[in-house]
Amino acid sequence: MSFEEVQRLLHLMNVEMDQEYAFSLFQTADISQSGTLEGEEFVQFYKALTKRNEVQELFENFSADGQKLTLLEFVDFLQEEQKEKDYAPDLALELINCHEPSDSGKLRHVLSMDGFLSYLCSKDGDIFNPACLPIYQDMTQPLSHYFINSSHNTYLVRDQLCGQSSVEGYIRCSGVEKRALKRGCRCVEVDVWDGPSGEPVVYHGHTLTSRILFKDVVATVAEYAFQTSDYPLILSLENHCSWEQQQTLAQHLTEILGEQLLSTPLDGLLPTQLPSPEQLRGKILVKGKKLETLEQDVEDEDEEEEPECDLEQQQGSELEPELQESFLQSKDKKKVVKCPPFCPPICCQIMTQGPIPDPGGLLLLPMQKLKPILCPALSALVVYLKSVPFHSFSHSKENYHFYEISSFSESKARNLIKEAGNEFVQHNTWQLSRVYPSGLRTDSSNYNPQELWNAGCQMVAMNMQTAGLEMDICDGLFRQNGVCGYVLKPDFLRDVQSSFHPERPISPYKAQTLLVQVISGQQLPKVNNTKEKSIVDPLVKVEIFGIHADTARQETNYVENNGFNPYWGQTLSFRVLVPELATLRFVVKDYDWKSRNEFIGQFTLPWTCMKQGYRHIHLLSRDGISLHPASIFVYISIREELEIES
Repeated sequence: MSFEEVQRLLHLMNVEMDQEYAFSLFQTADISQSGTLEGEEFVQFYKALTKRNEVQELFENFSADGQKLTLLEFVDFLQEEQKEKDYAPDLALELINCHEPSDSGKLRHVLSMDGFLSYLCSKDGDIFNPACLPIYQDMTQPLSHYFINSSHNTYLVRDQLCGQSSVEGYIRCSGVEKRALKRGCRCVEVDVWDGPSGEPVVYHGHTLTSRILFKDVVATVAEYAFQTSDYPLILSLENHCSWEQQQTLAQHLTEILGEQLLSTPLDGLLPTQLPSPEQLRGKILVKGKKLETLEQDVEDEDEEEEPECDLEQQQGSELEPELQESFLQSKDKKKVVKCPPFCPPICCQIMTQGPIPDPGGLLLLPMQKLKPILCPALSALVVYLKSVPFHSFSHSKENYHFYEISSFSESKARNLIKEAGNEFVQHNTWQLSRVYPSGLRTDSSNYNPQELWNAGCQMVAMNMQTAGLEMDICDGLFRQNGVCGYVLKPDFLRDVQSSFHPERPISPYKAQTLLVQVISGQQLPKVNNTKEKSIVDPLVKVEIFGIHADTARQETNYVENNGFNPYWGQTLSFRVLVPELATLRFVVKDYDWKSRNEFIGQFTLPWTCMKQGYRHIHLLSRDGISLHPASIFVYISIREELEIES
């Protein structure tokens, strides 16, 4: 390579280097003085180019001779800077054996500069605590004690109006798109409607979205449900089908899912709280409307009774809230009517036509046009996740059971947090809540899930087909615990007597101060080849999401024309009241004075999974794909404050 070719190569590598400095490196590497770099000469040039001065300086601060770190010196570094504390001696030996490239160094228990850099750039030197990568949390608590990775309109791969429906939405991880089940999602949604030839179809009702067969969706779920996580998968069934096609739904669920489907209470016993993820391992649960209570289901297993059509039960489980005050009435005011053999057609006819005499002498009157009655075969498949309308927290406490679940629009949930945040927290300790995006989000955009998690809402459904800040936060939380889709809530969100209010955290809380020294970056990718000079001007933004008082963002200055090894050396400071709920997002952007700064890469993680000390942050693309070897090098320090007032 001639010097001109080296200059072009540097440009391709996103490096804008002073010409005199680049030429001095070139001449130093050109040992043969041929005016070109060949073989080993180019290797030496690249090593000089990629030399990490900030790491070299750190290494020499702990090395007595500047050539190596002895075992004791490395232990000092791990304890003082990396905050590894008690187990540092054993860890030091393990890291030397793993990262020291020379066999003699391993035998002498020393770490060279190359080994030190290898450690810092590896998962052992990552900001994400490796102890949080496998399943490390208690998985034996009730389902209501966990945040559950949840998807909204899972079948859609684009927008809510004209987008394509596909089974790929449930499984796919191809190209740049990561889909629901393969990213650890544990609650997928199925909107099902009457289809041709008696086969129910899945699509976003009353829109131009395409249709797919329900049985194909169920077959896909059966195949991929437990490839990423063994813990229970929830099938959120939005049922809009007629009686006949509801029977088909029940048949497909039963026949295709087989033993994976949970259709009876565990051990046939009536529990007093929701079962745990561990108890439900390998099971698929149906969330939907139900005719009877769980108590009645357990009784029915012991004695077979003549089927009844309990209109009061259907009033609570099948009808929209605004229709619940007007339902079928009989002239003698009876609420439970014995079903004749032809009940289903009769009931559906009552809903749409006039009064029909009942063989028993009762006159059934429709008050207004209502939905078809729920098919018992489908109702029976709903065990622990019976959908019920929400009226108030006091109503839920007095009338509902632990196995019933209410859904909230994002705006409704936000209002409840503001008006009765502590009641919402207590409600979510014993009953599940599902929050879904506003119907106005026709572009499949997302809301920030953090503010709903702050109130303990377990199932915050996301449009997973749409990348961006909100999905970064979601993926960040569920990156821990083996990507199993379940994350144990903090203890104050699991205590039924909790006094926590997400809008007004009650004192005393131990606040923490976070110091982030953003040191340098490595091999950042280009974002716009049409930009002048096509070299990035990177800056780093650090964002914290948690309770309202903790939400903050700060950024460094930008480094001009250097995406290869930019150096910032700036310290950012944050004060956090409730670190257990905080999520950190590190995002690198390309500064542009003419327009909005362009996204380069990001990494998001929970505060509780963050390691202190000198750490590398390995960047991900907008779609969550690794941008290896792109990274930023930081120093993290956390200081606990004394008890403070909120």
